[in-house]
Amino acid sequence: MSILIVAEHDNTNIKSATLSTIGAAMQIGGDIDILVAGSNCDEAASAAAQIAGISKIIKADAPHLEHQSAEELAPIIVDLASNYSHILTPATTFGKNILPRAAALLDVQQISDIISVESPDTFKRPVYAGNAIATVRSSDSIKLITVRTTTFDAPNASGGNASVEDYSVGKALNLSKFVKQEFSVSERPELTSAKIVVSGGRGVGSKENFKIIEALADKLGAAIGASRAAVDAEFVPNDYQVGQTGKIVAPDLYIAIGISGAIQHLAGMKDSKVIVAINKDEDAPIFSIADYGLVADLFDVVPELEGKL
Repeated sequence: MSILIVAEHDNTNIKSATLSTIGAAMQIGGDIDILVAGSNCDEAASAAAQIAGISKIIKADAPHLEHQSAEELAPIIVDLASNYSHILTPATTFGKNILPRAAALLDVQQISDIISVESPDTFKRPVYAGNAIATVRSSDSIKLITVRTTTFDAPNASGGNASVEDYSVGKALNLSKFVKQEFSVSERPELTSAKIVVSGGRGVGSKENFKIIEALADKLGAAIGASRAAVDAEFVPNDYQVGQTGKIVAPDLYIAIGISGAIQHLAGMKDSKVIVAINKDEDAPIFSIADYGLVADLFDVVPELEGKL
């Protein structure tokens, strides 16, 4: 067996989600190659070559691949597919954008968001917002898979010495046009990779009140998250949302403040190692999965906790 990982990167660094995807590939077994497609992506290819356990790096470098659009990248994946039994991407916005198009072009069924490798052709994935786990077996000769990266350990990012092979990139298809990209700039840790996450919900009450969440997060060196209710109420931006339709996180410590615990939110954070819930409603669903629960008014206890840190 041989596996191709489609790397998520910024043309300089390999994203941590790619490392966790490689961890899933190692559980499948076989030789592992990485496709690094971008523009002036020599540094990203060199970084990928240093990852332990990798056989080969395929570098596809062309100006029209700078933003790694699905329309330009999927045909490259299809061209390489016959050499591989499995093609994997992280189940991030990047992977969810690219792999379905490649699967359609190859006429195979994609297996999405796997959380466990049972065998090279059998995988587990959450369904119904994580309330049930489906075991999926694929008979396709080429298996296209997105990986929930929070459930797989990343290999060492150094110590490898894979060869780098150049891929001959054809002309741009120009099926889509890049308009602009806006980044959320913050000194806090990135939400999906943070070790500690402090999240606020509808109970926080307002955008102004969210400052107590920010103060606690800054004391802990944590990322800030939010429930969908808080995002919909415009307390915080969209990119703070944790949940089924937001970001999937699994930090060492997740502190849920003023969050009732709707099933969609639990789907995005229930794999956290330690969950602390603060809510004045003792019947809030969040307490059913919390390791530590405090029934109290958040406006009393959160500033007190922040003051003691």
